Amino acid sequence: MSKNIIQHINKIFDHRIRLGIMSILMVNEYAEFNTLKELLGATDGNLASHIKALEKAEFINIEKQFIGKKPNTRYSTTPLGRQEFKKHIAAIEKLIKG
Repeated sequence: MSKNIIQHINKIFDHRIRLGIMSILMVNEYAEFNTLKELLGATDGNLASHIKALEKAEFINIEKQFIGKKPNTRYSTTPLGRQEFKKHIAAIEKLIKG
């Protein structure tokens, strides 16, 4: 077994909410705040703090707009975010398979 088997496991994806956000965004072009909130069973504040961490790491894009008079925020992955998430998942699979 090679040394440093967990080197590609990204600490930013340690939390299940962040893992969930990225999982949803990897299979959808984008998702809105309320959709993420419902699918992940998260509170507004909890979800917002995890979104902020992913945005700071430049793993997700945030797009704010108005639909009629209602504000709408939607999220999508960045190329860096997609790449890092794929590396993370591959590292976990390698760890599991041994």
